[in-house]
Amino acid sequence: MKTIVKLQFYFLLIGLIAILSNGCTLFDDSIPKNCTSTAIFNPSLVYGTMTDQEGNTYKTITIGTQTWMAENLRTTTYRDGSPIPRVKDEKKWEELSTGARCTYENTTDKDTICTYGRLYNWYTVSDSRNIAPEGWHIPTRAEWAILRDFLGGEDVAGGKMRETGTIHWDPPTTATIATNESGFTALPSCSRGVLNIISSDYRKCAYYWSSTEYEAPNAWIFSLTTYYDSGILISKKTDGFAIRCIKD
Repeated sequence: MKTIVKLQFYFLLIGLIAILSNGCTLFDDSIPKNCTSTAIFNPSLVYGTMTDQEGNTYKTITIGTQTWMAENLRTTTYRDGSPIPRVKDEKKWEELSTGARCTYENTTDKDTICTYGRLYNWYTVSDSRNIAPEGWHIPTRAEWAILRDFLGGEDVAGGKMRETGTIHWDPPTTATIATNESGFTALPSCSRGVLNIISSDYRKCAYYWSSTEYEAPNAWIFSLTTYYDSGILISKKTDGFAIRCIKD
């Protein structure tokens, strides 16, 4: 009997090692480092790269005096390696006052996460353990405004930031046509909102956190949509939005 138990434990251990060696984590949505993004970057621009604390690699782009991530953050840990809890339950998400993450429709598909990144609440942004990789930070409201103004202001900046085509975005209604001339390559990510439902209009909007607090329950965000070009808005800290980091 002891021999059988030992053999069962041995094969379980071997299986666990095989899973971990492929970059996967049991019972989670962590993804291997060889995932494939379907984002369409601007082929006429030169992109850099950066790597986060988990080893995920992202394209970066310099726009004016700023250097931005050209992909949405997808880390599951803070800079010091502490895990960011994954919260799937709708009620629990709304009641949080600490950092948390989720994905669109709670997907665990590695290529979807690789393309769109993850959604985080603002308590993750403000956590002292720092979600941004070394040498990078979450943009302030003012830094988002600098980017918007450099690209021509709120009525035209969005079109210069959104990925081209309709593979990921719906066609614009009243917003400007997407050219992605900035290289920012914004993808629709929408939000986990007030009702804790991931928006069904995810192909129409992208929202990004700033590190700037507005009042106790709210913080500033940057928005891009197909029905208005861009904006700097206020949202609840319990909402879930994408993150783009800016270089220090």
